[in-house]
Amino acid sequence: MFRFADPTYLYLLAVIPVLAIIRFLTYRNQKKRLRKFGDPKLLRSLMPDVSRFRPAVKFWILQGALALLVVMLARPQFGTKISNEQRTGIETIIAMDISNSMLAEDITPSRLDRSKMMVENLVDHFTNDKIGLLVFAGDAFVQLPITSDYVSAKMFLSSIDPSMMATQGTDIARAIDMATHSFTQEEGIGKAIIVITDGEDHEGGALESAEAAKKAGMRVYVLGVGSTQGAPIPIPGTGDYMKDNTGNTVMSALNEDMCRQVAQAGGGAYIHVENNSAAQDQLDNELSKLAKKETTSTVYSEFDEQFQAVAILALLLLILEICIFDRRNPLLKRLSLFGSKKKAAATVALLLVAVTASAQTDRQYIREGNKQFRVGQYDKAEVSYRKAVEKNPKNPQAAYNLGNALMAQKKDSAAVQQFEQATRIETNPLRKAAAYHNMGVICQTHKMYGEAIEAYKNALRLNPNDDETRYNLVLCKKQKQKQDQNQQQNQNNKDDQKKDNQKKDDQKDQNKDKKDDKQQQQQKPQMSKDNAEQLLNAAIQNEKMTQDKMKKQQQKPQRRNVLKNW
Repeated sequence: MFRFADPTYLYLLAVIPVLAIIRFLTYRNQKKRLRKFGDPKLLRSLMPDVSRFRPAVKFWILQGALALLVVMLARPQFGTKISNEQRTGIETIIAMDISNSMLAEDITPSRLDRSKMMVENLVDHFTNDKIGLLVFAGDAFVQLPITSDYVSAKMFLSSIDPSMMATQGTDIARAIDMATHSFTQEEGIGKAIIVITDGEDHEGGALESAEAAKKAGMRVYVLGVGSTQGAPIPIPGTGDYMKDNTGNTVMSALNEDMCRQVAQAGGGAYIHVENNSAAQDQLDNELSKLAKKETTSTVYSEFDEQFQAVAILALLLLILEICIFDRRNPLLKRLSLFGSKKKAAATVALLLVAVTASAQTDRQYIREGNKQFRVGQYDKAEVSYRKAVEKNPKNPQAAYNLGNALMAQKKDSAAVQQFEQATRIETNPLRKAAAYHNMGVICQTHKMYGEAIEAYKNALRLNPNDDETRYNLVLCKKQKQKQDQNQQQNQNNKDDQKKDNQKKDDQKDQNKDKKDDKQQQQQKPQMSKDNAEQLLNAAIQNEKMTQDKMKKQQQKPQRRNVLKNW
């Protein structure tokens, strides 16, 4: 991203065309005066040391230096800046529900938009704290690893939308579990998990996950968004509302009881979000109670000053202008840089000088990051690589190296994204294979053997001579086979256990029936023929009534479980 901190000074650039017009008029008057002395060609032969192009080149060099000085006053800013600061604060992971039910408009402008506004206000109130962001619906993933970079937090927040989640639903348990593994390893610092949801937990297990987070030293706060009366869920771009499998309009209501139970299990508090700032104030008050600890934070600012490079370039142009004389140097008569045939070459040379003296290139940032990576400064290397990516988003080496720096910091999800970017823009097959290899390593570490096998295969297609990838592929196949066998064995054990339990229950029932029959035979007195006929007729009548009930029940419509996708 590029901007000028003081763009008002750029109006001074209007002076340059004015000076150019004055220079043109002066040059034309000069030629008119020379014609009064005689033929121009004859005059040029009488003045062999006078150059036609040197004054023009000197003038335009001065014009360029003036323009650069104006740009320098406007303070050009580009890219990011890093600084390490000692901060005393807490760590907060925000888990935001982005299921379709969050599109309901019972809260203005909608549940999701209201949640975004609240998170943005929360970030604005943070000064010395670290923040992370994950989103969830039927699944969950980390949107922003925990950081002190509030600018990036707002940037990622603006891109959140329910379409990001292929699996709909509301799995609060999975979101809390992922949040508990997203904090740093810092001890003695307050850690808060803020779950923003409408409370429609379709999967269950949220209470157990909240209790586990509490035992791990974290606090779970639940922000309930929506109304308890319920509201329909609009379908974007259609003007219609979402319907269930029976054709009825879905009414999504806030489940406050469940939200309170999760917050209580997590040792935090439940806060109802409405169209006012009361929830924000209550949340700030709750977070202020958490323990704070001094930590070293890597702070990224959105813009970095670049006027130094512009000043250096302006200085070089001024030096060049001084070194060029109006007349030809008698010592350098044979060197003609400003002849008619070499005028274009001189212009190109000046442009090359300007490019060389410009701000740091993406390759320089990559070399800087490589030095930091080799000495184990992975966070600083990450910043250098990010600057390289901002300078040139199509540089595959910058994306690949950034992935390695993230991988070294255990930021695996972000690392995979960078490796995927590298594979899309990389043209060298060996470097592309290395990116696939690293993706396979990350997937194998997380026991995602299917994805790891596919990544290793892609790497071997590009680099068949990579023995390490081939070994990892074979190992991964064995691990996947073993994993499948274990899953199958566990399933078989469950089935066998279920059958054994069923057999035991059946055996108990049979024994009980035999015992009851024996007792009845011992206790039952001899019945008469008339009593036996009456009992037989009653049994036949009961059987008939039972069959009639079954027929009526079969004629009733069958109820189905509705698959909830909100």
